[in-house]
Parts: sequence; C-alpha cells; structure tokens
Amino acid sequence: MLDKAPEAFRTISEVAEELDVPQHVLRFWETRFGQIKPMKRGGGRRFYRPNDVDLLKGIRALLYGEGYTIRGVQRILREEGVQQVASIGRGETAARKRDARDLELDGVPAPGRALQAPRIKRQAPPLGLAPFARGGEPPAAQPAPPRMSDSQVQSLRLALAELGAARKLLGADEQGE
Repeated sequence: MLDKAPEAFRTISEVAEELDVPQHVLRFWETRFGQIKPMKRGGGRRFYRPNDVDLLKGIRALLYGEGYTIRGVQRILREEGVQQVASIGRGETAARKRDARDLELDGVPAPGRALQAPRIKRQAPPLGLAPFARGGEPPAAQPAPPRMSDSQVQSLRLALAELGAARKLLGADEQGE
C-alpha cells in the first residue's frame, strides 16, 4: 500500500486492508451505523476521512476485540458518542468491557436470571416409532444433568450471545444487505 499523509482520504480497499476486514463488511457497517458517512464520488466510490477511519477502528475493536454485538455498539455510540468510539480506534481510550447490561441487551439474561430455551416446533413422531403413544411402556426417566458452575454458565451465555450476533450477521449477509 502506498504511504499517504495522515490527513489524506482513504479508499475502501485501503481501509479494509488497514482494519483487516473485507470491503463488504465496511459497506455492511455503513447500513448499521449511520455515523459512518464516507464521501462518495462519481460511480459510488467511497473515500474515508481520517475521522471515519478512527470510528471504524473503534467499531472494529468493540465488535471483534470486546465481543459487543452491533446493537451493543449502536448503544455505545448513542450514549457515549462518536468521539468516544473514535478515541478507542485511535488507541487513546481503552474499550469498555462488556457487563451484565450488555448481555441483557443481547438477549442473554444477566447472572441469576433464567435462560429461556428457544422455541422449537415439535413434530409428532411417525407412526410405528412412538410406542408410548400406542399404549406401550413409558420411556425410562432420564437422570438429572450435572450442575454447572457460575463461571461455566457465564461462559455459555457469552458464547450464546456471540453465536446470536454471528447468526444475525450471516442472515443479513445472505439477504444481500
């Protein structure tokens, strides 16, 4: 990559390379974060100002480094402002660690609250494979599952939040957003 002055505008390919993300991710972030407004020239070519690049670096640090979801970063931008997130991108401010409130916003209950299982549409078993439904013997009782420690539960909640965010991102990408 050609070295440019710090105040020079950057193309989407230069910014994507600097942030180590694909170009389509930057375009996707534009749809989710209204604060990202690159200058567009003829033919739709994007040019990012230095402040835009700092903001993108901050968003990347929160999403990839701290594990925030898009909704979580949107909340931070709304509550703390663009300059705060840009300062994270410049390395002037440390990114805030996720807390129970962030998990709750991501749909993961805070510690001590019940985790609700996703609703699954159940289908009746095919005829001939349901002996209990035909009057046979009831199935044997299953032993109670072993208990997990609080740290294991918290780790699973974080993993669930990350999977949910990835699922949303993949669903959005498949829909052409």
